[in-house]
Amino acid sequence: VIGVVIGKTDVRGFPDRRNIGSERYTFSFTIRDSPTYFINVNSWGREEYIRSLTESFRVGDCVTIENPLVQSKEAEREEKFSPATPSCYKLLLSENHSVVKTSSCYEMDTTLLSLLHLPVKDPQDYYSLGDIIANGQSLDGRVLNVLAAVMSVSS
Repeated sequence: VIGVVIGKTDVRGFPDRRNIGSERYTFSFTIRDSPTYFINVNSWGREEYIRSLTESFRVGDCVTIENPLVQSKEAEREEKFSPATPSCYKLLLSENHSVVKTSSCYEMDTTLLSLLHLPVKDPQDYYSLGDIIANGQSLDGRVLNVLAAVMSVSS
């Protein structure tokens, strides 16, 4: 699978249920290879492997993923912690079997770069900040998609 990384989580550690007293580590990222399709990629393993993997690429890098495990996603559980994707699958990276190679998008396909700036949600499924302010009471308790731009950053 070849795509551009459009999102990435931080590394997290969890107690390993199989080896009491040790921890397993995880992080996830999302790759996109067309305007319509993108998929979440999860990786679990030893701390050294996970930290090395997460430091090997950034959002905006093009990656080639070799030999991932393709799994059906559990929609309700999965999308609580990862972006909603149009696929009913996710990719799982294994320390022993999978490889992630990073390369310049210019070397791969410059059309991948343009995918970085496309929204991942339906353009009709956004609320503007003005709509939220005007209709705040009726929207109370609902989960909303907001499309906004940062105008400035200061201390």
